[in-house]
Amino acid sequence: METSFLSASLINLAVNLSYTVISLFVAVLALLAIDKILLKKLDIQQELANNNLSVAIFCSAVMLFVALIICFGLQS
Repeated sequence: METSFLSASLINLAVNLSYTVISLFVAVLALLAIDKILLKKLDIQQELANNNLSVAIFCSAVMLFVALIICFGLQS
């Protein structure tokens, strides 16, 4: 394997990983901001402790959204 191919692959991997990390932080900050603005009266942790299914579905949708960001960031 040539060193130029290896270095190009490592640079591509570093760019994709940095994009993924930046996208992840932006997405989490945006979701936290939306949570604070739209869901002022809702305590997610308490609702999950009370077995609220709709809050659990909402939280899982958020986690899937973040997982998709990571997936598309690593895919190139």
